[in-house]
Amino acid sequence: MSALPQQPYFLRALYEWCVDSGYTPYLSVRVDSRTRVPQGFVKDGMIVLNIGPSAVRNMHMDNEWVSFSARFGGVAHTIEVPVGNVLSIYARETGQGMGFAEMALDASAPVQEGGDRSVPAQVQPAQADNGDSEGPGPQPPKGRPQLRVIK
Repeated sequence: MSALPQQPYFLRALYEWCVDSGYTPYLSVRVDSRTRVPQGFVKDGMIVLNIGPSAVRNMHMDNEWVSFSARFGGVAHTIEVPVGNVLSIYARETGQGMGFAEMALDASAPVQEGGDRSVPAQVQPAQADNGDSEGPGPQPPKGRPQLRVIK
């Protein structure tokens, strides 16, 4: 599956918005043979990654790939994700963000007020260990993220 032409631009814009607003950007990713992530954190063929500046190093987003280095359980990993495998990007603190083609209009997704379908939260985020933590970070918000498909 190739990425929509706009998807890499939306990813970079929403990443910058999250960081500029003081939010933690998360990526929900479909894992396949081209995706390089720690397999121990993959659940149901998906992984959610904290891509905040304090959790990753050497972040690079171009029109084809999202790549960075992060520590998982104290072990350094190079993460490489094809842009077409990114299912959503959102701010952890607010749930605001954008879902992409593969999750769009899933018939099992609940309908919210106004008729919009939300993007289901299907896996828990894999937390990168950046070595700077002073104990557990802030608790994730309760409930489902409020992502909506935008046409």
